[in-house]
Amino acid sequence: MSMSAHALTDSWTMTRRELAHWARQPVQVVFNLVFPVMLLLMFGYLVGGGRGVQGSYIDYLLPGMLALTMAFGLEGTMIAVTQDLNKGVVDRFRSLPMANGAVLVGRSAADMLQSALALFVLMGVGHALGWRADGGPGAFLGAVGLLLLFRFAMLWIGIHLALVAGKPEMVQAVQILVWPVGFLSNALALPGSMPGWLGTVVEWNPMSQTATAVRDLFGATAADTVGAAIVWPLALLAVFFPLAVRRFARLSR
Repeated sequence: MSMSAHALTDSWTMTRRELAHWARQPVQVVFNLVFPVMLLLMFGYLVGGGRGVQGSYIDYLLPGMLALTMAFGLEGTMIAVTQDLNKGVVDRFRSLPMANGAVLVGRSAADMLQSALALFVLMGVGHALGWRADGGPGAFLGAVGLLLLFRFAMLWIGIHLALVAGKPEMVQAVQILVWPVGFLSNALALPGSMPGWLGTVVEWNPMSQTATAVRDLFGATAADTVGAAIVWPLALLAVFFPLAVRRFARLSR
């Protein structure tokens, strides 16, 4: 078996391990699916209003909430990685002929599966509220791809920060760093409705690029930001993926 095939097999084994945890912790899985739905309903009906948004606010809000969902909920993966390190699980895995980094890849693959499920649950609720994806099947798949790419980049940032934190109890403090990324964006409101300097920061936020591109692909706006929505996550991955893998290799020696 080639090295790449061996690494792929090991990563799939670790993915199955994480999926088995879902069966033992269904409440956590359900909470991760329900929480973004609660946010959508809260901002759509209790807090929202979409000042400056032309047309239906749900058409503006739903893509933003999809992007916001991809930025949040990283703590489950972050805590799992630090627990494996602190409980000696990784040491046991390293005694086996396993590819370096398979534990991280397996954990990230399980997270991506749950993230994809969360996207479709939230889109189903949005559809019930009147939202429609009018850009066609190809644009719909492109929007989902952009959202998952953004999640993948955020995930590896989270894994790296978790490895830097080192302990599960420190993850919650590190996770707070994600909140500014999420709310300093155009997910919930137009940058033009904000103070000038804040609107500029919001427009440069990678999540804003993803949210705007998704709105474009869903047919709600005519902005052309798909390129930026691809480049930003790839740039973040180019930095944090190797950083996370190298730090994990050092910590698990």
